[in-house]
Amino acid sequence: MSRTTALALTMASALTLAACAPSQNDTPAENGGNETSNETGDAGAAGGGDPVKVGIIYSETGPLAAYGKQFKEGLEAGLDYATEGSGEVEGQAIELTYRDDAGNPDTAVAAAKDLIGQDYKIMGGTVVSGIAVAMAEQAAQNEILYISGPAATDAVTGINDYTFRSGRQSLQDVATAAAFLPEDGGKIVVLAQDNAFGQGNFAAVQAVLGGEGAEVESVLVPEDATEFTSFARQVVDADPDLIFVAWAGASAGNMWQSLDQQSVFDAAPVVTGLADSATFAAYGPAADKISFLNHYFPGAVDTEANKALVEHVEEAGGTPDLFTVDGFVMGQMIVQAVAEGDPTDVNSMVDALAGWEFEGPKGPMSIRESDHALIQPMFTVKLNQDGDAWVPELIETVSGEDTAPPEASGR
Repeated sequence: MSRTTALALTMASALTLAACAPSQNDTPAENGGNETSNETGDAGAAGGGDPVKVGIIYSETGPLAAYGKQFKEGLEAGLDYATEGSGEVEGQAIELTYRDDAGNPDTAVAAAKDLIGQDYKIMGGTVVSGIAVAMAEQAAQNEILYISGPAATDAVTGINDYTFRSGRQSLQDVATAAAFLPEDGGKIVVLAQDNAFGQGNFAAVQAVLGGEGAEVESVLVPEDATEFTSFARQVVDADPDLIFVAWAGASAGNMWQSLDQQSVFDAAPVVTGLADSATFAAYGPAADKISFLNHYFPGAVDTEANKALVEHVEEAGGTPDLFTVDGFVMGQMIVQAVAEGDPTDVNSMVDALAGWEFEGPKGPMSIRESDHALIQPMFTVKLNQDGDAWVPELIETVSGEDTAPPEASGR
C-alpha cells in the first residue's frame, strides 16, 4: 500500500454514520463526566470457578451518552444470548465492571489503568474513536485483551495483536456506497465541509470507490457557511452519477433544504449515513429522497440473534437502535474468548477470537485473522413517513465480502 493510500485510509476514520446525520441535542452531563460507576452485571452469581472480570469503559455521560446507553443494553443482551441465560461460561460467571469515560480519553485511560492494576485481563467499550485508539495503546502496553465497541475509526483495525472491534469501521460505510453506483463506476461528487472531517471523507471515497474505478470530485464548503445555494448548484453542474454527502453539525438542516430547493435529488442518487432513530425527523422533507448507508436497524434482518437482541432490550425497557448491535456482538466475543481460550492467558483468548466465524444479529460475521477487522453485512436503507414518524425500510443487504476494508498493515 502506498503512503498516499495509507494516509487516505487513515483520514477515512473521520467518517461515522452518526456524524453524517443532522446534529442531535445531546448535552454533556453537569459533572463533566469525571465520576465513574462500578457496577456488577447480572452474571455475577457464584459459579464453579472464580468470576471472569471484564472492565467496560463507555460513555455513561457526556455528548455521546445516548450511544453509550444503546451499547450497554446490547452488551447485556449479547452476554445473555451467548451464555444461554446463565451469565456463565463453564461455571465461571462473567462479571462486568462499568466505568464512565464521559467522552474524554484521559478519563478513559485513567479508568483502564485502575482496572488493569486490579488484574483485569479483558476490557471493552467506548463509542468515541479517540478513546478507542487510546485504549488500544493500553492493551498493547499491558498485554490485555481489548474489544472496541461502536467507535468507527479505521485506526483500530490492525493496530496491535491485542485489539479487536465489535462494530463496523468507516471504510465499510464508504464501501457500502458502491451499491448505488453504475457498474462502470461512474462519477461521484463528495459534498462535505472543508475541514478535517470533510477532507477525510473525500479521501476515503477516493481510496475506496476511486480505487474501484469511479471518478471522484469534491465540493468542499467552508465550515462557517450558512448559505448553500451556490454549492448545491456546483454539485448539479458537475453532472454526477452519485452524490456522497458527509456533514456534521447544526447547519445540516439548512444544507439539506438547499439541496432540495436546487433539485439536487433529481440530478443523481444522494447518499449519506443513517444515524440513530433520534435523528430521522431532522432531514425534513428531503428524508424520503435520500439513499442511506446503514450499519444496523432492528428491522433489517430476521436472524435468531437479532430476535434475541430485540426481545432482551425491549423487556428491559429499552429500544434497540444503531449501536445496540455492537454491544451484543461484544457480548458474543467475550464469551468466545473465555470459552475457547483461558481467561488467565490473554494470548489464548486472542487466538480464540482471531479468525472466528459466527452468526451475529446482522447475519454471518467473521474476524479477519490478519488484522482483526470485523467482516459483516451492511445495509442500504430509505426512510418512509408514517404519520409523524419516519421508519427505515431495507433496500439491500450488502455482503461482508463486498464491504470488507482493505487489509491493514500496522501490526
